[in-house]
Amino acid sequence: MLLSIIYGVFKTKTNPSWSELASKAKAGDEEVLNDLLFAYTPFMKKTASFICKRSIDEHDEEFSIAMNAFHEAVMAFDADQNASLQTFAHLIIKRRIVDYIRKEASRKEKVLLLQPIKEEEALSEQHFLLYEQSVRTYTEEQLTIARREELQRYSEKLSIYNLSFAELTKSAPKHADTRKTAFQLAQIIASSEEFYNYLITNKKLPMKEIEALVEVSRKTLERHRKYIIAVILLLNSDFIYIKDYVKGEII
Repeated sequence: MLLSIIYGVFKTKTNPSWSELASKAKAGDEEVLNDLLFAYTPFMKKTASFICKRSIDEHDEEFSIAMNAFHEAVMAFDADQNASLQTFAHLIIKRRIVDYIRKEASRKEKVLLLQPIKEEEALSEQHFLLYEQSVRTYTEEQLTIARREELQRYSEKLSIYNLSFAELTKSAPKHADTRKTAFQLAQIIASSEEFYNYLITNKKLPMKEIEALVEVSRKTLERHRKYIIAVILLLNSDFIYIKDYVKGEII
């Protein structure tokens, strides 16, 4: 039954949301937890592959780390504090995999240092310092490239809806309460298959349906339309660096 709900077979208003399912799992419902882990397996692989810049499957250590991180995210998820389960899980998986990569790099470096070498082949302390600096610089450069690529992809996605970063800066709600309301609307639409598909297909928000669902005026929806669409596209993306950067700013 739960898997049917997760995959959207039943689409009534009484279906539990991802947040509700996470709460059930957090409360100790093993069946719900197992169903969530199963349903989110493609998401874990995709996230791990994106972070590692290579294909990841069930046989890779990074997948095990991603699954443990997703479990950790479910156990720590708070609907009042976190944007969405998927967004929160993205961040936790990224942190755990990056930690693993760093530990592995450190371990391999220590093994290299402990390996016996001939005196004439011994590397000076200065050489090791330069090597360490070059590795750190390379990592920072890779992160910079990854962030730049995400911004470019996000800009291209926004352009499909005739949006730009400059427009979003002007149209973003100035007051915290208004921004929170707009963000919550974006969450509702992003988590609804029907609403999200409508946006993707028609390149506009399903205004009438949203008005019927929440107590928000058409004027308010129109005023913050650009911001809401931009947040929806971000929530349903794999732009983990952008999400991490704007966390705490968009709500």
